[in-house]
Amino acid sequence: MTSTQKDQHGARSQRSQEADKPYRRKGEKTYSCDECGKNYTQAGHLKRHQLIHSGVKPYNCDLCGKSFTLAHTLKTHQLFHSGVKPYNCDLCGKSFTMAQTLKTHQFIHSGVKAYSCDLCGKSFTLAAHLKTHQLIHSGVKAYSCDLCGKSFTLAAHLKKHQLIHSGVKAHSCYLCGKAFARIDVLQRHLVTHSGIKAYSCDFCGKSFSDKHYRNSHLRIHTGNDVYCCDQCGKLFATDAQLQQHMFSHTEERPYKCDLCEKTFKYPHHLRNHRQIHTRK
Repeated sequence: MTSTQKDQHGARSQRSQEADKPYRRKGEKTYSCDECGKNYTQAGHLKRHQLIHSGVKPYNCDLCGKSFTLAHTLKTHQLFHSGVKPYNCDLCGKSFTMAQTLKTHQFIHSGVKAYSCDLCGKSFTLAAHLKTHQLIHSGVKAYSCDLCGKSFTLAAHLKKHQLIHSGVKAHSCYLCGKAFARIDVLQRHLVTHSGIKAYSCDFCGKSFSDKHYRNSHLRIHTGNDVYCCDQCGKLFATDAQLQQHMFSHTEERPYKCDLCEKTFKYPHHLRNHRQIHTRK
């Protein structure tokens, strides 16, 4: 066989091998992760993804110490510390550090909730929100507070809870001056000033300004997670309510007026009293 014939035979053999390979259309995700099943269009993307499963996080943030598997993820994270939020939502004005986060946020305004929970039927705009929600049904609460022992399903919920123990109440109500550790609790409180009570109890008809208050109240009717006073047998939806009620069985008056030093058993009695001083 001449050298020309050998070259032609080799070229045919290579074409035959290529033909034997499965045909891959452009954009088709043929590279799958053995660990989680996620698919990729390129082998390089799969290889980079697999680093996540290794648990190795060699890239550290100098500002907060958080570690990352990939260098570009660290770079993206560092944008949050810059405080710059150049991407604004045209519908609500909310600002974001990254364009992708804005794009994800805009789904909320669409009103479309295509992802439903099989267990309770609750619907979500984003698949990630559904996935987070489903952890609640698992009953697993892996994140515990070192100070009070309370457990949470998500790390973010624990972090939010820990603000209570800090003692810092940076969010004040402009109507009554009451201060809160978290802005979402302040927003919930502001509804009480509106007088609107849109959430009703199906058992007794009692109305509430917030669905969380209504849901806590429902426990009294269902008997689930209720707190009972060992002095009089009265039931309460939360431990905080029980503790406040216990003052009715004692002479203790822990709430003191800064202006006249009068004392009260309950915080709402003190708040009502303070209005006397403001009217003078």
